[in-house]
Amino acid sequence: MKPVLIIIHVFVCIVLICIVLFQRGKGADMGAVFGGSSQAIFGSRGATTLLHKLTTIIAIVFMLTSLGLSIFFGRAPSSSVMEDVKVPPVEQKAAPTQSKGESGTKK
Repeated sequence: MKPVLIIIHVFVCIVLICIVLFQRGKGADMGAVFGGSSQAIFGSRGATTLLHKLTTIIAIVFMLTSLGLSIFFGRAPSSSVMEDVKVPPVEQKAAPTQSKGESGTKK
């Protein structure tokens, strides 16, 4: 499942980059301000284009595959280099005890 999700994610990344590069920027419509616009019905921005809708869909798929990959790889069993190290037994030193005759105070 992980390799399939990685392949889909890489493909979506490449498609998303290409779609964004094919779109016109906002500065391309600056000439329409002074010379008029053939898309006056939809305003100066124009109707939502097919590329804009496709960009939104591909971006959502990109986010979902990113979330899926983070969930799959976040649950991977962790290993440690300290698993095979044996812990030496801890030596406990006995605390000095006081005898019954000693009270610890001097008279």
